[in-house]
Amino acid sequence: MRKGFYTLLVAQFLSALADNALLFAAIALLQQMHAPDWHKPLLLQFFVISYIVLAPFVGSFADALPKGRVMFISNGIKFIGSLSMILGMPPLYAYGIVGIGAAAYSPAKYGILTELLPPSKLVSANGWMEGSTVIAIILGAIIGGKMANIDAQAAIIAITGLYLVAAGFNLFIPKLPIDHTIPKKDLVSLLSDFYRSFIALWRDPQGQVSLSVTTLFWGAGATLRLVVIAWAGIALNLNLDHATQMTAMVALGVAVGSIVAARYISLENSIKVLPAGIVMGLMVIAMVLVREWHIAATLLFLIGVLSGFFVVPLNALLQHRGHLLIGAGHSIAVQNFNENLGILILSGAYTLMVKANLHIDHIVVIFGLFVIISMSMINRLYRRQI
Repeated sequence: MRKGFYTLLVAQFLSALADNALLFAAIALLQQMHAPDWHKPLLLQFFVISYIVLAPFVGSFADALPKGRVMFISNGIKFIGSLSMILGMPPLYAYGIVGIGAAAYSPAKYGILTELLPPSKLVSANGWMEGSTVIAIILGAIIGGKMANIDAQAAIIAITGLYLVAAGFNLFIPKLPIDHTIPKKDLVSLLSDFYRSFIALWRDPQGQVSLSVTTLFWGAGATLRLVVIAWAGIALNLNLDHATQMTAMVALGVAVGSIVAARYISLENSIKVLPAGIVMGLMVIAMVLVREWHIAATLLFLIGVLSGFFVVPLNALLQHRGHLLIGAGHSIAVQNFNENLGILILSGAYTLMVKANLHIDHIVVIFGLFVIISMSMINRLYRRQI
C-alpha cells in the first residue's frame, strides 16, 4: 500500500469515530429532553437525507477537486453541525448538518482508493477501510454511550474536537490528478450527469448486483443498530450504555468478516459470497429466541461476520466497475444515493413500527425475513446473468 493510504485510513477512522459517537450522544440528549422514542430513529433519517438530496452534486464535487481537500471541507461542515448541537440547536437538525458533511465526504474517501491503488489492491484496501470504519463504529458506540451516560453535553464537546483532528489529517493526504471532471456545472447539467451515471451503473450486470447488495447491506445494517438497542433493552434488560455495546459486537463481527474477505476473496470471485447474506437473515430471526446476553453477544458477532464477509468484495467490485464506467466520485455518489435511500426507507419503516407500538420481537422477525427475501432475489438475479 502507498504511504498516502495510511494517512487516509487514519483520517477516515477519526471522522467515522466522531460520527458514530455523536449518534449515541444525540440519542442520550434526546432522552434527557424526554423526546418520544420514535425520535431516535429519526436521527438516522435526518442524517441520511443529505446523501439522497445531494447525490447529484457531491460526486462532481469530489471529482472536481483534490479529494483530500474535499474531505477537509466536509469535516469542517461536520464540525459546524456538532458545534450547533452544543450551542442548543435541536439534535435532529444539528445531526442533519453533520449528514451534509458526511454526504460530501463519502465520494472522496472511497473514490480516492481507485486513484491511489491498482485494481488488484482494491479488495484489500476495502477490507482495511471497512475494518477501520467498523472499529470506529465499535469505539464510537462504546465511548459515545459511556460518555453520554455521564454527561451528553460534555461528550458532544469532545466529539466536536475529534472532527478538528480528522480535518488536520486530511491536509496530509496526497494531491492526485483530477479525472472525470464535467465541462458544465449548472444545475441542469449536474442533474443530467448524475442521471446518466445512475443509469450506466444500474445497467451494468456486475454493477447491478453489487449495487443491490450494498444498498441492502447499508440500509439493513444502519437500521439494525437501532433495532438492537431497542431489543437489548427489552429482551436483555440492558440500559443504553450496555445496549450500545451489543451493537459494537455486530460491528466487531463486520471487522472480522471484512478481514477474512480481504484475505481470501478476489475481485473476480466477489459475487460468489451472496449466500452469506441469506444465512445472515436467518440469524437475525434467531435473535427472538435469545434472552441471555452472552448468547446474544455471540449471535450478533456472527451476524456481523457474515455481513462483512459478503459486503466487502461486492463493495470493491462496485467501485471498480464504477471507476471504469463513470469515474470514482460519480460512482460513489450513485452508490451513496442508493444505499442511503435504503437506509431512509428501512429506518422509516422501523420508525413507523415503533410509533405503532409493534412488539420488538415482531420487528426483528420482519427485519430478518426482509433480508432473506431480498438476498434470495438478488442471488436469483445473479444466477440468471451467468
